Amino acid sequence: MERMYRVLGFWTAIFAVMFYLGHMEKAALLFLGQTGFFVFLSFLKLSERMYIYVFGAYLTVFFVGFTYWSTFMMIPGQGE
Repeated sequence: MERMYRVLGFWTAIFAVMFYLGHMEKAALLFLGQTGFFVFLSFLKLSERMYIYVFGAYLTVFFVGFTYWSTFMMIPGQGE
């Protein structure tokens, strides 16, 4: 299971590089932080159940944050 967290770290690092190359520095830093989080967790040697619990907590935080952002922070009809 720890290898899957390294895979998640790899893909979030790819996204961080692509966001940086696209001049989206805030998104690049966000994904760089996620990369560090996933790689750090991959070396903790937790049980498989704990890895599932951590991933469930990560998804919960993501969905709450995304829902808050899309509901209260985004301005409808404004595109850049």
